[in-house]
Amino acid sequence: MAGMKKKDVEEMFRRFAADDPEPKGELFYTNPYTLLVAVVLSAQATDKGVNKATPALFAAADTPGKMLKLGEARVKRHIRTIGLFNTKAKNIIKLSQALVERHGGEVPQSRDQLEALAGVGRKTANVVLNIAFGQPTMAVGTHLFRVCNRTGLAPGKTPLAVEKGLEKTVPDWARRHAHHWLILHGRYVCKARKPDCAGCLINDLCSYEK
Repeated sequence: MAGMKKKDVEEMFRRFAADDPEPKGELFYTNPYTLLVAVVLSAQATDKGVNKATPALFAAADTPGKMLKLGEARVKRHIRTIGLFNTKAKNIIKLSQALVERHGGEVPQSRDQLEALAGVGRKTANVVLNIAFGQPTMAVGTHLFRVCNRTGLAPGKTPLAVEKGLEKTVPDWARRHAHHWLILHGRYVCKARKPDCAGCLINDLCSYEK
């Protein structure tokens, strides 16, 4: 599929910005550490499902030190409604230990250091860097991957290819919020099975053969 024209990309993000000037992620968190834990928990799970479990967890432990005191068994009890909770509980304890030992209990602001933590891949690192620290990263999950290929914004066969495409095509002024605009568009409008093309802000710019 051919990519979108530069002027259409500009117009696409102009419309997103006019519709929602300050888009926000939908995961509940209170600081960079709880955001990191929430994003790790959201892998292969919905934000809604994660948000049901995390308020009580974060009330009990909102720092790596408190999470270590809570311990793996009690973390499991808090997150047992979330898929893969056994593995995720282990990873949360491991990453908390690493934050205490290597980073003074703080969440690092480097992708490489984040990816070195248990349960943290490139997408998770990009989400944390974008939301917690305002870095203009592109976190390509299922929604972004679909939207970027379907619209022609940044076609690619892998999430990394799409991410690299976005880095080239997204205008500088839109980079901070691009990830949120695209994920919300994919979640609520450009849905996997039945995209709402009739109610879409950008349907005249899109390459999708309806």
